[in-house]
Amino acid sequence: MTPVARSIWYIESHLARELSLEEIARHSGVSRFHLARAFNLVTGLSVMRYLRGRRLTEAALQLMGGAPDILSVALEAGYGSHEAFTRAFRDQFGLTPEEARAAGATAPLSLMEPFKVSMNPMAVLEPPRFEDGRPMLLAGLASRFEEATIPGIPLLWQRFNAWEGSITGAMGPVAYGTCYNGDDTGSFDYMAGVEVSSFDDLPAEFARLRVPANRYAVFRHSGHVSGTPQTFHSIWNSWLPQSGYEVDDAPLFERYGPEFDGRTGLGGFEIWFPVKAKG
Repeated sequence: MTPVARSIWYIESHLARELSLEEIARHSGVSRFHLARAFNLVTGLSVMRYLRGRRLTEAALQLMGGAPDILSVALEAGYGSHEAFTRAFRDQFGLTPEEARAAGATAPLSLMEPFKVSMNPMAVLEPPRFEDGRPMLLAGLASRFEEATIPGIPLLWQRFNAWEGSITGAMGPVAYGTCYNGDDTGSFDYMAGVEVSSFDDLPAEFARLRVPANRYAVFRHSGHVSGTPQTFHSIWNSWLPQSGYEVDDAPLFERYGPEFDGRTGLGGFEIWFPVKAKG
């Protein structure tokens, strides 16, 4: 089972008690950050949002079945008061618990069913090579993304490409798509940028990032750039759990060399994935 499959099994087996991301990750065999990113790639949700949605769905089913005591349902779902439960229930379904109970089986609720994880990775990976990456200064346009907003990354590149040939201190015909500042929800900062010799005389709207020296597993993505999510899916959910490595706390980047054609999305590029030995 992949870490995401194990985490979903664990959540579904322990819905009736309090759970933390730390506990779920521990029983999935990976770090909190690894699980957060992998889970988001597979489901489009954060781990805790999925947990909350599943608990509220089970509560909604009880109410639609006529459960007489809303506070008991709230406590069972992990809420300490009727008010907190009502706020969460309304945010999830657009109805109050009382309205859902009154409507019964006809309540117009979008219930969250248990997620079924495919056991097959979404892309076949060639074995990576390993590189000791040198320190770099990267500069470019950056924005915060989560799984639902990742389709906005090509627009960020389109805006950045308008600066081509006019960036002071740009080094070489290579561009970098860099993920950094990831959190437990699976959100991350993404920069479309280039390596620069210094941070002097850059446009005011440019973000700046110091990338330290680090060990990387380097994967080749040979297909169209639109298939990038499938490659990341396989790295996080298939290769990494079996590799003897874990993700290191360093920026992860896509390296676009001269062979990549930004107009067609073809030519291929490399994914530099920061790793360290487990334990």
